[in-house]
Amino acid sequence: MKLIRATEQNFERIARFYRDAIARTAHMDTCARWAYGKHPTDAMLRGYIERGTLYLGEQEGSLVSAVAVTPQQEDYHDTQWALPLADDEVAVVHLLCVAPDSQGKGIGHETMRQVIARSRAAGKRAVRLDALTSNTPAHRLYESLGFCRRGQQRWYTDNAGWADFFLYELVL
Repeated sequence: MKLIRATEQNFERIARFYRDAIARTAHMDTCARWAYGKHPTDAMLRGYIERGTLYLGEQEGSLVSAVAVTPQQEDYHDTQWALPLADDEVAVVHLLCVAPDSQGKGIGHETMRQVIARSRAAGKRAVRLDALTSNTPAHRLYESLGFCRRGQQRWYTDNAGWADFFLYELVL
């Protein structure tokens, strides 16, 4: 699998990818609670593309994963991280998604492995992310890669309402 930067020319393909994944992923309603148009939205995806922070995992010509990686920690500043780091020292993962037909085949692991390697090469000191407390498949993935749970926050989101999130960190 190769991780490439998304471009505006990829937008329709990316939107179809997320819509399909949301529609066909088992337990989406309890794990991630994504609803296309609420999370993610077209504007959200276009913003990540414009900023050069959305990446696509391709394998044999097929789109098998997508992930956004940004330097903005947003609501993360109140968490007790292992290291107090500025935004430019951190890579923050958003919208990690694996195609339903590729789930359970190591694609999420490989996508995150490449995100970690790119972050390290860019001089980042940590990779951080959040996941709904109900998203146990994501917890297993992140913990298998060495991420440590650093806290829990309750936030409001358009797709999930008030919900609890675990915050994870991998110090590089």
